[in-house]
Amino acid sequence: MASIANKFRPLFDRELVKRVEALKQTKGGIILPENSAKKVLEGAVVAVGPGGRNQKGRYVPMDIKVGDRVLLPEYGGTKLQLEEDDSYTIFKESDLLAKIEK
Repeated sequence: MASIANKFRPLFDRELVKRVEALKQTKGGIILPENSAKKVLEGAVVAVGPGGRNQKGRYVPMDIKVGDRVLLPEYGGTKLQLEEDDSYTIFKESDLLAKIEK
């Protein structure tokens, strides 16, 4: 993840997010079929922009930092394929639903 953050930097108030993979096995050891997995609405922030400007033109810093876990909307964002195996999504900070505290 660190290499992506060095190569790709979103502009303004946008974040690059990698979705968390769906569970393939329950805590009890039951293996789940692929078609039963729901769309995962959680992701890890990989890179963030510097922030945006408000209506008065003042700089507004980002509340989200690299490494934060966030709750994503079901639809939206711009999907990117930056590495061969990994796909990422860009969201505006205002589109994210919540920051998940550990």
